[in-house]
Amino acid sequence: MKNTLDDSIIEAIVNKGYGDPFSVLGMHKGEDGKIFIRTFQPQAKQVDVIENGNYIAIMTRIHENGLYQFEFDRTDFFNYIFKITLFNGQTYEMYDPYRFSPVLGDLDLYLLGEGNHLQVYEKLGAHLINHDGVDGVSFAVWAPNATKVSVVGDFNNWDGRRNAMRPRGASGVWEIFIPGLKENDLYKYEIAGPAGNLLPLKADPYAFYAEVRPATSSKVYNIDKYNWNDKAWTSTRVVANSMSSPISIYEVHLGSWKRRVEDGFRQLTYREFADELVPYVKDMGFTHIELLPITEHPFDGSWGYQTLGMFAPTSRFGSPDDFKYMIDTFHKNGISVLMDWVPGHFPKDEYGLREFDGTELYAHADPRQGEHLDWGTKIYNFGRNEVSNFLYSSAVFWTEKYHIDGLRVDAVASMLYLDYSRKEGEWIPNYYGGRENLEAIAFLRRMNHLVYGQHSGLATFAEESTAWPMVSRPAEMGGLGFGYKWNMGWMHDTLEYISKDPIYRKYHQDKLTFGLIYAFNENFVLPLSHDEVVHGKKSMIEKMPGDNWQKFANLRAYYTFMFAHPGKKLLFMGNEFAQWWEWNCEDSLQWDLVKRDEHKGIQNLVRDLNNFYKNNKALYEIDFEPAGFEWIDYMDADNSIISFMRKAKDSNDYIIAVCNFTPNPHKGYKVGVHEKTTYTEVFNSDDEKYGGSGMKNHGDIVAVEDGWNAKEHSVLVDLPPLGVIYLKPKR
Repeated sequence: MKNTLDDSIIEAIVNKGYGDPFSVLGMHKGEDGKIFIRTFQPQAKQVDVIENGNYIAIMTRIHENGLYQFEFDRTDFFNYIFKITLFNGQTYEMYDPYRFSPVLGDLDLYLLGEGNHLQVYEKLGAHLINHDGVDGVSFAVWAPNATKVSVVGDFNNWDGRRNAMRPRGASGVWEIFIPGLKENDLYKYEIAGPAGNLLPLKADPYAFYAEVRPATSSKVYNIDKYNWNDKAWTSTRVVANSMSSPISIYEVHLGSWKRRVEDGFRQLTYREFADELVPYVKDMGFTHIELLPITEHPFDGSWGYQTLGMFAPTSRFGSPDDFKYMIDTFHKNGISVLMDWVPGHFPKDEYGLREFDGTELYAHADPRQGEHLDWGTKIYNFGRNEVSNFLYSSAVFWTEKYHIDGLRVDAVASMLYLDYSRKEGEWIPNYYGGRENLEAIAFLRRMNHLVYGQHSGLATFAEESTAWPMVSRPAEMGGLGFGYKWNMGWMHDTLEYISKDPIYRKYHQDKLTFGLIYAFNENFVLPLSHDEVVHGKKSMIEKMPGDNWQKFANLRAYYTFMFAHPGKKLLFMGNEFAQWWEWNCEDSLQWDLVKRDEHKGIQNLVRDLNNFYKNNKALYEIDFEPAGFEWIDYMDADNSIISFMRKAKDSNDYIIAVCNFTPNPHKGYKVGVHEKTTYTEVFNSDDEKYGGSGMKNHGDIVAVEDGWNAKEHSVLVDLPPLGVIYLKPKR
């Protein structure tokens, strides 16, 4: 190697950083076979070379901006450190980052390019390691169109000239090991685009931790130091997430579940959630909690759905270990943790993935493919191996490193259709001329395959709002491979029905019953989610018609109908105690309301429904097969009454639900039954403890040989106003 540098290279090093720094900095053997060391230290007045504790050279400044070199009269490579003397006289010692060999192996780079490096998060990003006997941090980032990439941070005064990274050939990966860095050190990447222009500093796409917004730097963090205590849970969660198990999900936005009013209205921390949210969810009888996106995101108003940190739990509520502690606590209390995971789009914040290396690396460059016009966000390029690998490894990461039990994928419809929310001419057809996004379909199928193959008992949920077939069927059958699908049709139809004045409901009975036509086409979850209580849609209680008593009675009846209907259950926070306000992500839930009897009654109802649901196989064991459901009467529209049976695998185990959606009570209402036996009322939404009128069926209800509703026998029951009752045969 030449002992001298071309002027153009020197100018690049001292002015903006050189794109291939390891070829000119560090220790090299010259053309004469002798060793020389070259380093760029713009902060230094003097640089000494130390070997085995001995000063062996004072380096020569070969450029006034801080480029140093020293040629040794020896031919053997050796380990060394620098002693840096600053202009103010202070000194410190440091290892030379350019004396270390690469960290990433060729196989890592090959698998990344192939799209098959599922643990790529263990290679790219920032990692505390011991390399060649020295502690420090290895950095690696994918930026194939960059002409130079540097790591910058407090440790180098955010000077992109000082820690320029090593390019790893055609892989597009840049890497460097920087000795001496520690946990919580801040960093970003300084990237020069294809034309050599410097881009806005970029956060690390693979960062494990970030500064608290609005600051945007990434933070070095060791995510492998936490000692988990949930082994008993993870070995049995296969039952908790099973299709034949009760699943009742409490959907939560952590930032607004509860605030510390007495402490400046601040948000709770992960550890405070462990102390307060966990026991609340357990007391209320929910089996699962679903967290709105906790991946790091810049804008609170996006609720987390515009995420930039696909490997980092948000720092708003604490550290990654604090987040693990919260999940651990849920698990120790027998509660599954689901999280919203957003591979459909990402925001345009300049420090994020947008034009990451000066090109639309993570998205399509053409806005007809690469932008969601409605949301002002970018769409991932699912057909690019490294991008799909980024997302696959994120999905695997949360289940592996944070013991997440399942992923709910947001806005699946927007991924499936190339013309989603687009006018003619605003989208590009696929290879066959169709509107289906073939690359996104392939991505979703493989993502589901990978998650389900990662650990036993994991589950995936799709929010898919169209009639796309077989969303929750295996890919080998032509499906998308999700475990469950949100039933958006049921939600829209039944909310439209229950929001109408009871006098008009008889004209809309189909809204209540239509869902049973397709109820077994997918593995459905019945979602009353955050989307239904924002943007002028009103809170659940405000959707209800009538006076105050009727509003609460309607809501009690609706929830009780929901828990008897086939499908797993989901309630958004605040729904369980009938919050009056629409949900506001900047506010706290109206917890003072639970001191009032009518709100306490709704809360008691939901708690009892959850517990009754969990204790009765007929309501969940064969949710997704026609054998688990049978209509008794869906024709009594004039009275707005429906009745049906839910069945367990044991044919003797069943529950009859009779639903009265008018304020008119009915004495001696006739209901057909198969079995000539004695029945008892086991649940009543009109119970006084829920705020109802207390109209109940006391004692035995004896079936008689008086056929009705195409059944051989019948019973006479009293139906409360705006009430739902459950009957069960006495055995």
